[in-house]
Amino acid sequence: MVTPLISPSILSADFACLGEEIRAIDAAGADWIHVDVMDGHFVPNITIGPGVIKALRSHSAKPFDVHLMIAPVDPFLEAFAEAGADIITVHPEAGPHAHRTVQAIKALGKQAGISLNPATPAKALDYLIDDIDLVLVMSVNPGFGGQSFIASQLRKIEAVRKMIDKSGRDIRLEVDGGVDAAIARSCVAAGADVLVAGTAAFRGGPSAYAANIAGLKANFEYRKANEHRKGSA
Repeated sequence: MVTPLISPSILSADFACLGEEIRAIDAAGADWIHVDVMDGHFVPNITIGPGVIKALRSHSAKPFDVHLMIAPVDPFLEAFAEAGADIITVHPEAGPHAHRTVQAIKALGKQAGISLNPATPAKALDYLIDDIDLVLVMSVNPGFGGQSFIASQLRKIEAVRKMIDKSGRDIRLEVDGGVDAAIARSCVAAGADVLVAGTAAFRGGPSAYAANIAGLKANFEYRKANEHRKGSA
């Protein structure tokens, strides 16, 4: 079982001091920085725009994993790319031509991701899988942090993992929504290799961040060490 990358969602950070929060979560062992962008139209919440991402970019050298929950999405791709996004993930429902959107992201020199809402089937990837770098399975309905994991999404994670393996391409499989240490194990067992953690990463303030991230990874590192020891026996 792989040790997943952890991409803490700044949606759960203290917005009064976002720069400090990003420096703290970076130092605590975050692999990526997950940025949720919401427009109050595609999802029922409003968060931040490219100007905030640009302001935060200097606070971490880690990849900025930017999830655009906005529609229409195409007019804003360039602005988020210029602001410092490394991965730009969009929803197939956020524009009329998902393939064209993916190609536009790639043309901007960024990695392209497709996000699947809980009711969006894995089959939506059929004609996109050869062009994308990441699949994000939403295990809650997007719009707000602190929601409970939707267990049915484990089957979707398994289905997407099979699609990725069949493609033979290096595509990350990310899960976002209600992920804690216990659920993380189920997600990785189903095939995920990147976990978005909001509340689970930022709970307790900066002094707790390292322990929070270590807790999300500990089970996988323990299993890997045990497997290594068994192989050496």
